[in-house]
Amino acid sequence: MFKTIKNIWNVKDLRTRILFTLFIFIIYRIGSFVPVPGVDTRVFETVNNAGSDLFGFLNTFSGGALKNFSIFALGIFPYITASIIVQLLSMDVIPKFAEWAKQGEYGKKKMAQITRYGTVVLALIQAFATSIGFNRLYGTEMVPNATFADYLVIAIVLTAGTSFLMWLGEQITDKGIGNGISLIIFAGIVAAFPSHIQNIARSEFIVEGQTFMNVVKGIAIVLVCVLIIIGVIYIQQAIRKIPVQYAKRVVGNKMYGGQNTHIPLKINSAGVIPVIFAVSLLQFPVIIASFWSTHGWAQWVSKNLAIDHALGMVLYVVMIIGFTFFYTFVQMNPQQLAENMKKNGGFIPGIRPGKATQTYLTRVLTRLTMTGALFLAAISILPVGLGALAHLPKTVQIGGTSILIVIGVALDTMKTIEGQLIKRHYKGFINK
Repeated sequence: MFKTIKNIWNVKDLRTRILFTLFIFIIYRIGSFVPVPGVDTRVFETVNNAGSDLFGFLNTFSGGALKNFSIFALGIFPYITASIIVQLLSMDVIPKFAEWAKQGEYGKKKMAQITRYGTVVLALIQAFATSIGFNRLYGTEMVPNATFADYLVIAIVLTAGTSFLMWLGEQITDKGIGNGISLIIFAGIVAAFPSHIQNIARSEFIVEGQTFMNVVKGIAIVLVCVLIIIGVIYIQQAIRKIPVQYAKRVVGNKMYGGQNTHIPLKINSAGVIPVIFAVSLLQFPVIIASFWSTHGWAQWVSKNLAIDHALGMVLYVVMIIGFTFFYTFVQMNPQQLAENMKKNGGFIPGIRPGKATQTYLTRVLTRLTMTGALFLAAISILPVGLGALAHLPKTVQIGGTSILIVIGVALDTMKTIEGQLIKRHYKGFINK
């Protein structure tokens, strides 16, 4: 382990990328404490003390930026929502988007550009709703006697903050390590861990005079976290190898093919993206409803779509499963795999090339994806039930999702570093 870390610092390019990523994290954390001009942040201390599920959830994923109502208060959620919309529209809903999705690098750049525009539009809408809704939440005004101009300034600042976060994520992707947007979410969640520990210590979980029970509960929480970590790593690393043989063929004076290889199909090819998508989509109507909290329909939405409620939990599980299948089959298209294998003279032993290969790959991928989707859903909702049994604060009941995202992003980042080390003939984390 220590030798691997030493090897990382011996590679100049890798060392530069890691330091650049850490530098971006520092900028992100500094921005999380820069308040929006003209806003009384004491209002958000009142909301936080009220124990709002929604506020605690959003504050967790923004790394505490919402509690400070900083320029990064919206976090990166508008970008995630825009990504979901663009990817859904690229599934033959808008022909031009579907065409770009099949055009390789050029198409990716076009889709990324549309996603950026969508992020700005969604951020502006959410910023207006946030500024207006929070201004009179719990009967306290964050901007006394606010006018439309005040709301406009707040909305522009929040939109600029989200756009800047999106740009920071892209810089990490280009010049740092791993997926920048995922690492931004990772940094926000990790930054919120100390406050979660503090909330647990101040809650009814710690009962004065019951030292033995407190120790037992503490050990139980640690064990559950360890089991979740082991389970996530096991599923994320597990693959099904589909054997492939390539027939020998002569092109000019050279002979190609005649080799045996395999297609590595992961049990969870989508990673933590389905969980992030499901959380974002499920919380969107709750966010909108919270701004009309006095209305009956809004109270019903806020209560029933919460993740710790039966209906919200069912929808959460269904969304995770749905997004897992959607994202997996977008990344690993059986039809394209079968066509590419046929063009290059490849075939799966015992399976005819073409349609039969596509059907076989679809069946295998469906079974693997269902296993991975059910595991993601189970890990995401398990701590919610355990948190209720242990009387944990509501602000930390999202812990399963947080741990899932943190472990998933950490594994992806480790694989990126691993690949860089192996490319330069160094041993990585996994290689012995």
